[in-house]
Amino acid sequence: MSAAPIIFEELVAGSGKLARVTLNVAATLNSLTLEMVDQLQARLDLWRDDASIAAVFLEGAGEKAFCAGGDVQALYDSVLATPGGPCDYAENFFLREYRLDYSLHTYPKPIICWGHGIVMGGGLGVMAGCSHRVVTEKTRIAMPEVTIALFPDVGGSWFLNHMPGKSGQFLALTGASINAADAIYTGIADRFISSQRREEVFAALLRQKWQVDPAANHALVRHTLRAFAELSVGQCPGGQVEPHLGSIATLCDGDDVHEIIDNILSQQTQDPWLSAARKGMAQGSPLAALVAYRQLVETRHASLREVFLAELVLATNIMRFPEFAEGVRALLIDKDRNPAWRYKSTREVPPEVLDSFFKAPWEQHPLADL
Repeated sequence: MSAAPIIFEELVAGSGKLARVTLNVAATLNSLTLEMVDQLQARLDLWRDDASIAAVFLEGAGEKAFCAGGDVQALYDSVLATPGGPCDYAENFFLREYRLDYSLHTYPKPIICWGHGIVMGGGLGVMAGCSHRVVTEKTRIAMPEVTIALFPDVGGSWFLNHMPGKSGQFLALTGASINAADAIYTGIADRFISSQRREEVFAALLRQKWQVDPAANHALVRHTLRAFAELSVGQCPGGQVEPHLGSIATLCDGDDVHEIIDNILSQQTQDPWLSAARKGMAQGSPLAALVAYRQLVETRHASLREVFLAELVLATNIMRFPEFAEGVRALLIDKDRNPAWRYKSTREVPPEVLDSFFKAPWEQHPLADL
């Protein structure tokens, strides 16, 4: 296999071409670098205007992950190089990553995402933006940004707010993992198909008689995927979100964010999934929890474009604040899992500190042209 971080192929299929994109850095769980974001954006822009390309199939190399997120090590290095000030690599990464995610959400041609294995952070941002999102029995999804003092970005403010009940809020605050059944229930995936059928699915897509009209091609993709989903229905694992929706509603029924966090942290439960969620929140940054909660509240009725503009303000300010670097150090660099968070609880965070993350750090917004 090629050593390129992304493999792009154009394969003749019926009367058109089917493009195949493979994120090809299995050693890092296909984590996205700025180079990969730029390559994918450039190729999608090219294919958008290429009449011969009917659809795009997007996958990750290896069996462990579709994409585990952004390359946090590179972000960490960028932040450390310019503490407290603008950090070019990190800020450019978020800017161009969000532009890519918005492109995926608004792409006219079918994009089939094979969301097998780990799909986290930036990887979920990519998958959520695709028009046909497939999950498998090995899919493991999470937005665990609170553990590194970030927030559920890459459009998380959009798709978490559109989940049933308070489930999106709960997932944002705790970083809890979900599976294929949960992904379909919460609306961030469309089909469950057994992982062993990947090449069969791709072969079936190659056999399609693609049309010039994107709408007709979307229908062809749905027709193809539906048949394999029907063959796989017995292999889908049991979900966690839907059975726990009542508990989630109770836990998130607080007069303010502090009471919601108290509810989650103080719950007396032996339930494995709720216990893991409680642990995730306990390990996370109190400041990040406040940021995540407020972001969801403020973008509850926002458009997709408005969501990405708001997220870039937050991400840029977070890169310029020391909490993120400490979270990455504790979890991924030194791996001592003992971060020295600036505030021990959400009630200790001064209102003016929280407010500062929501103020644009530039006169002209870099995504104003979306």
